[in-house]
Amino acid sequence: MRNVALSVVLAAATAGATASEEPKPTFKATEVLAPFVEQFTDGWSERWTPSEATKKTPVGGETFSYVGQWKVEDPETVLIEGKQGLVAKSKAAHHAISAPFNSPVDFSTKSLVVQYEVKYQKGGNCGGGYIKLLADGFQTSGKEFSDTTPWVVMFGPDLTCPGNKVHFIFRHKNPVTSEYEEKHLDPPPKPAFGKDTNLYTLVVNPDNTYEVRFNGEVQQAGFLLEDFNPPVNPPKLIDDPEDKKPENWVDKKKIPDPDAVKPEDWDENEPYEIPDEDAVKPEGWLDDEPEMIPDPEAEKPEEWDDEEDGDWIAPSVRNPACDAAPGCGEWKHPYKANPKYKGKWYAPMIDNPEYKGEWKPQQISNPAYFEDLQPVKSLDKIGGVGIELWTMTEDILFDNIYVGHSIIDAERLGNESWVVKHNIEAAATAKVLEVEEEEAPSFKQDPLGFVRDRAMKFVMAASADPVNAFKADPTTGGALVASVFSFFVIVGILVGLIGDSQQPAPKSSKKTDAPSPDDKKSEDDKTPVAPAGNKKDETSVKKRK
Repeated sequence: MRNVALSVVLAAATAGATASEEPKPTFKATEVLAPFVEQFTDGWSERWTPSEATKKTPVGGETFSYVGQWKVEDPETVLIEGKQGLVAKSKAAHHAISAPFNSPVDFSTKSLVVQYEVKYQKGGNCGGGYIKLLADGFQTSGKEFSDTTPWVVMFGPDLTCPGNKVHFIFRHKNPVTSEYEEKHLDPPPKPAFGKDTNLYTLVVNPDNTYEVRFNGEVQQAGFLLEDFNPPVNPPKLIDDPEDKKPENWVDKKKIPDPDAVKPEDWDENEPYEIPDEDAVKPEGWLDDEPEMIPDPEAEKPEEWDDEEDGDWIAPSVRNPACDAAPGCGEWKHPYKANPKYKGKWYAPMIDNPEYKGEWKPQQISNPAYFEDLQPVKSLDKIGGVGIELWTMTEDILFDNIYVGHSIIDAERLGNESWVVKHNIEAAATAKVLEVEEEEAPSFKQDPLGFVRDRAMKFVMAASADPVNAFKADPTTGGALVASVFSFFVIVGILVGLIGDSQQPAPKSSKKTDAPSPDDKKSEDDKTPVAPAGNKKDETSVKKRK
């Protein structure tokens, strides 16, 4: 309901001066300069090339074409008049499009700053929103851009069915083997994306520090040599691939005691249960009454044909006479636990005198070992940007891509565009909350409705941002957690009771149809923070140096 209401409020808020008496902000191209700035203005199709390549899946080797459609168009909800964005239009399709730089970007001595906006206009499902900074040299084959095109950095959001994360991956070349290996930020940031416009910023500095920002706030900061998996530098020693475990290697810690002997009085044939010969048939037991009888109220269906369907037999029901008596039918002695039962005898386990320990291959020097203390300086130059993804979510909008060296310029671009959009979206969300609050039942008028309304609001808020949901309404959150905990406690008790009920039955003179011995054995309302001026995490990074 909130998504629908928010869409309505956003549409009303952006319908123009007639509806709101305030004109929408009008798009004006930025004056920010950088090696690459893309706002998808006129001539965008001359800068961007949709891929005509194919790709093979890693598993199964199926071949797919990049049939996902791209369009530069107005957002579904216009926030800035005249501002269009690049939209991945197709659902359940492979998309790929790229744009070359006028000249390669080298960030070995200057900071690399990457920033852009993504808006999941249809909400979250399974869909990537990340971009790739392509290695210099790809420019001559834009139509062949695919998943195999060499890239230097991959950055941005990804909805991973379920869950979400912000990728930061870089490809690093082993100077010994000349092979490239992907280094993944581990763990990646996991902010809540939602349906609003979000701003993603990556900063990689020449001193090997990095920052990942989400909507202007630093989500994660650290060092390329510390926070990535696999690490930049491989281990000095590795397992010897030629070293094999000897055939006579004994790695069993315990063995059956070879000197142990089964006691003479140990009878493995004694059954688990035996008839309780002391039990006496209850008084009033109806030996001659069957437990089930034909239903006296059942009638043969009119369409029943004896010749085709055979003789009609009424369905059986429990004999009501049995309910009034201790039992009916043939009475049998109930079973009880056999005091002589011991089961199969096994020799006790002892320490294995021949145990040699857990076998491990010998360590040898890693032939691919190297030490790169300045990985930023060894990364390839960047020759362009590409978006290559598979998605179950359609209408993913990309906008305001910045690739350069100045975080100040990136923040300026973010203030010009994202902050404007975010303020409009935040105001619309606040309006929805205000309307919901006015329409929400009071506790005095409708106690059940009040509790239900509070719980639903909390669940919806927690699905987008659990931490802030608990901060905003700790009472409801705590109550829901307690309720869930109580539910599992009750389930645990019930499971225990069910388990107890499946234990051997106690002595009872009322038990009938007892099994034989053999049978028994076989059984975001927060005030937005503009991208500029976030110094908190920069200080923490400096301290870590």
